Amino acid sequence: MERDEHETIEAARRGDQRAFRRLVETHARALHAVCYRILGDASQAEDAVQDALVNAYRGLDRFDGRAQFSTWLHRIAVNAAIGLLRSRRPELSLDDERDGGDPPGVPDEVPGHDPVEQAHGAEITRRLGAALGGLSPLERTAFVLKHVEQYPLEEVATSLDSNVNATKQAVFRAVQKLRAALAPLRSET
Repeated sequence: MERDEHETIEAARRGDQRAFRRLVETHARALHAVCYRILGDASQAEDAVQDALVNAYRGLDRFDGRAQFSTWLHRIAVNAAIGLLRSRRPELSLDDERDGGDPPGVPDEVPGHDPVEQAHGAEITRRLGAALGGLSPLERTAFVLKHVEQYPLEEVATSLDSNVNATKQAVFRAVQKLRAALAPLRSET
């Protein structure tokens, strides 16, 4: 951990609200990105980030410095996003097969100067968003945590309150569904 960040954390622990605000400003964008990828909804992602930051502020004394502060905060945000998945949609659980919500975040534009390349990139982005939106909440969350956030499978299982085998199956189903949904792109290129 950087010395400046360590000093800022210590100041926030002593109740310095400006110090905590600096921590928030440093990490909020990354927290929103992961929550958005899990939830697929910007408003819910903002709620998850707010919940995570409140929980982090309340639990700042429990941060022991063994991990990076960003890693600790990231874990709190992931848990907040998963909690929102479970609580905000009581008719759906992480075990449901379909979400019906907006697809998780993918970039709006693919950089490039060639208009044909950009059009193709936009189509890939659209199809990827639709494919991610077609995953169940469990599959999407397991996929994002394993393949986007690079969590070890055991941590993904723990985050989902599941066992490793069930988590492997969720990741496998997500990959299979994404491959099937994106297969037509191979023949088009």
